[in-house]
Amino acid sequence: MVKFRTTVARILTAGMFIASAGAAAQQVYPNKLIRLITPFAAGSSTSTLTYLVGKKLSDRVGQTVVVDPRPGGNTIIGTDAVAKASPDGYSILLVTSSFVIVPLLQPAPYDVARDFAPIGTIASTEFVLALHPSLPANNLKEFIALAKAKPGQLNYSTSGSGTFTHLTSEMFSALAGIKMQHIPYKGSGPAVTDLIGGQVQVSLQAPVIVIPHVKTGKLKALAISGETRLQTLADLPTFTEAGLPGYDAKLWFGILGPAGTPKAIVDKLTTEFGSIMAVPAFRDELVSQGMNPFVTNPDQFAALIKADTSRFAKIIKAGNIKAD
Repeated sequence: MVKFRTTVARILTAGMFIASAGAAAQQVYPNKLIRLITPFAAGSSTSTLTYLVGKKLSDRVGQTVVVDPRPGGNTIIGTDAVAKASPDGYSILLVTSSFVIVPLLQPAPYDVARDFAPIGTIASTEFVLALHPSLPANNLKEFIALAKAKPGQLNYSTSGSGTFTHLTSEMFSALAGIKMQHIPYKGSGPAVTDLIGGQVQVSLQAPVIVIPHVKTGKLKALAISGETRLQTLADLPTFTEAGLPGYDAKLWFGILGPAGTPKAIVDKLTTEFGSIMAVPAFRDELVSQGMNPFVTNPDQFAALIKADTSRFAKIIKAGNIKAD
C-alpha cells in the first residue's frame, strides 16, 4: 500500500510539473505576431520611425512585428484601437505629443491617463524658429524687439489649428511677450512653402524640414529648442543661449499598450526599445531623420504625459485655441 501511494504521489507530482511547464511555455512573451499601430498616415515622419523601430523590435524578439498605420479622426481612430485591444502586449501603439493634445481639443472615446499602459518614450525632436530672409532680424533678441514694435503685424505659419506647432508657437509668443497672427496650414510642408515664398514671415518647425532651406539661404534660423545645439547646424544657438530660457518645444515619440498590460510584458518592451535606441548606428539613423534618442521608463513616461496634459491645457485655455 505504501509503495502504491508513493507511486501515485510521484505520478501526480510529475503531472503537476508538466502542467506547470506547459503553462509557463504559453506565458512566454512574445510567442506570436505583434501589431505596432500608429495613428498617422503612411509616409509621415512618425510612420517612418514606426517602421524603423518595428523592424528592430522584430529582430530582437524573434517574432514578426507588423506596422499598422491607422490614420483618421485626428489620430483618434488608431489610438482608440489600442485602448480597446486585449492587454496582452500584442497590440501596441506609437504616438507623439499629440496623444495628450487631441483629447484636450475634441471629444475622444478614451482617457489618456486611464486607458493606456505607458511603456516609454523612444525619440524626440526639437524645433527651430525660422524667418523669411526679408525680416530685419538676425538674432532672437532682434526678432522679439521687431515683433514688439509691430504687434499683430507678423504672420506665423503652423501645420494646423490646435497642432503641436500651433501650441508651441503660442507658448513662444507668451514667453517672449509678443503678439503675432496665426496662419494655419494643412501640414508642415505647405506651411514652410509659404514661409519661403514670403506669404508668412515666421514659423517654428522641426529641423529636418527647415535646415535644407536655411543652408541654401531661403530661410533664416534664429534658435532651436532643447538643451544643446544641433550637430548639423552648430552655429544655431539654443533659445536659452539666445536669451529666452524656459522655452520647451520637445516633440516626443512614445510607446503605449492598453491599460492592464502585465508589468512583466511592459518591462520587457521597455527594455527592448531601450536597447534598440542604444545602438550607435540606429542613433545615427535617427539623427539623420531629424530626431534624437529620448528614452524613458514607464513611470517617467506617465509623469511626462501628466505634465504635458497640464501644460497644453493651460496654453489652449489662455489662447482660446480650437481644433480645425
